[in-house]
Amino acid sequence: MAKKAFALRIDEHILAALQHWADDEFRSVNGQIEYLLRDALIKSGRLKPQAPPPPVSETQD
Repeated sequence: MAKKAFALRIDEHILAALQHWADDEFRSVNGQIEYLLRDALIKSGRLKPQAPPPPVSETQD
């Protein structure tokens, strides 16, 4: 999946709250924003959920 960069102007209090939330979930602020947007899009029916990746099979030699 290709990603595009764009500037986001955001209130400093919202950014601080996002930073705290991202830290709690071991994500970057960018990752947290992307997670929240994707979740909102899926819940609103505007984006189809992606199938989870197939499990990695462990073969013993």
